Amino acid sequence: MLTNKRWLSVVAAVLVSSAPAAFAAEVPASFDAKTCKAEYPKASLMNEEQGTVSMSFLVKADGTVADSKVDKSSGFKNLDKAAIKALSACKFKPGTKDGAPAETWTKVDYAWKLD
Repeated sequence: MLTNKRWLSVVAAVLVSSAPAAFAAEVPASFDAKTCKAEYPKASLMNEEQGTVSMSFLVKADGTVADSKVDKSSGFKNLDKAAIKALSACKFKPGTKDGAPAETWTKVDYAWKLD
């Protein structure tokens, strides 16, 4: 049985994709993984679920999320939903196109781990 004193660790990483040289210089949006975290779902804690969910976010020029999707599941719906919900509410640093803030897609891997 899981105790309340069990330590949790969650890791998020923003993956940067490079655009072909033929397109305008684009830098994807980013966020501060230290201040933007998802709460571990209670059912997932009880079932000791762990995994990494890969997601994509469409971030507007003002840093808010316009759209999101799961690219690769962690294997657990509760973990996937919690990551999408929490990160969609985060304020991102907007991506840029040719040096100006612009709507861009960015990829994020969110790792759920029990220590």
